Amino acid sequence: DSQGHSALGQFQTLPLEIFHMVLGYLSVKDISLLSLVSKSLSHQLGHYISSAAGTRRLLPQHFHSPEPPGSSEAAPIVQHYRSLGLLLKRCTLLLPTRDRLKYVHKVLSEVSCFKLNGCASPLHCMGLRCYGVFLQILTAGWDELECHRVFNFLWELSSLPRKVQTVVSSRAGSARKLELRIRLFCRRVLLTHWIHRSDSAFWLTRILKPWPIVNQARLLYIIFGPVSPLDGYVVWQKMIERPTDETSLKGLAEAIKLLYGTEAREWTADDVISLVDELSVVPQEWLMENNARLLLLSGNNICFTFLASKAVNGRAVELARLIVFMALVCEKDLYCMDWAVKMMQKVCRVFSTSWERDNFLQCLENAFAHMLMDLMQSVLAGGHYEEDSSLLNLFHLVNAQANFHKEILYMAIRSSSST
Repeated sequence: DSQGHSALGQFQTLPLEIFHMVLGYLSVKDISLLSLVSKSLSHQLGHYISSAAGTRRLLPQHFHSPEPPGSSEAAPIVQHYRSLGLLLKRCTLLLPTRDRLKYVHKVLSEVSCFKLNGCASPLHCMGLRCYGVFLQILTAGWDELECHRVFNFLWELSSLPRKVQTVVSSRAGSARKLELRIRLFCRRVLLTHWIHRSDSAFWLTRILKPWPIVNQARLLYIIFGPVSPLDGYVVWQKMIERPTDETSLKGLAEAIKLLYGTEAREWTADDVISLVDELSVVPQEWLMENNARLLLLSGNNICFTFLASKAVNGRAVELARLIVFMALVCEKDLYCMDWAVKMMQKVCRVFSTSWERDNFLQCLENAFAHMLMDLMQSVLAGGHYEEDSSLLNLFHLVNAQANFHKEILYMAIRSSSST
């Protein structure tokens, strides 16, 4: 009768060693369910997790096993750490957040690949990905204050404030190994695994907000900017030297959309526009074509808000050049040219007087003309490679101008036909 009323039930009769042997036959998911039976049983499971047998069983560290491309999230070891996250979530259910974090850190502290500098080959290691999945399951459903504590705990534990300060204040690329490790830790542990955009926005905000906007832009580029396919290091000159492709800008564009969305409550439209503006000079001023391509990838709302801010601030010449480069990107990347024309039309409505609007349209035509003349001179004066590149750009720009004005004519004819 006393056993029947015990919090451990029939397990009360078993020696601890036998109890641990029984647990060895259960899956991690089954052990996590067992932890919900009673406080005493959960306490016993905590001892098992911290034991040598439990550590060997629950903390496998074969993170460098080759996996087929694209299967990393479904890899058995990733699924294992997802289940382990649920187990520790349930075992620590009654503890305060601070104590839960200390206990989890104590359990995971021996896993070197979970640390920022713990793995000798971080690019080919699944450790940080497993840690990120574990963290996502552990903190799912926690309120914002608790998640703040989790971030602060991880941030200080990894000495990230000091390390981030080093990379954002140093010459771009001078600490490239540290840049790579910060990028991998932020992406794989803090950002990648969230299901809801609001969670992703929360963690990205925690990473960026402590820093001045200049450092925010540098850090955003480190985390989401283009990297070398050979060694994974951040490529700092890609936006400066020549036009780049969509792949190199996609990560930055997605991050900007995330911060601009309604999920990121701590960011205003002005904050995001200032960040985009600052990003365009990291580490030096970007080619205008790369600015235009980033804006297109960032979506209509961000693109219009960015252009409208230039219109309001009287930067008509810069605005006109940006519209021309947007038309060029539409031509090169096979977007519909009427998008660029409609965007121009929306921007025209921002101007408060007809003189400002007419001046902008004159600047737009001048920008087309000046760019054509510059490319013509480059074709005539350049070497063999430069001539081929400039000639191709000239071809695209001529077609872009023709298609841009064709859409304006279509719009004018449709408007006159309807009146």
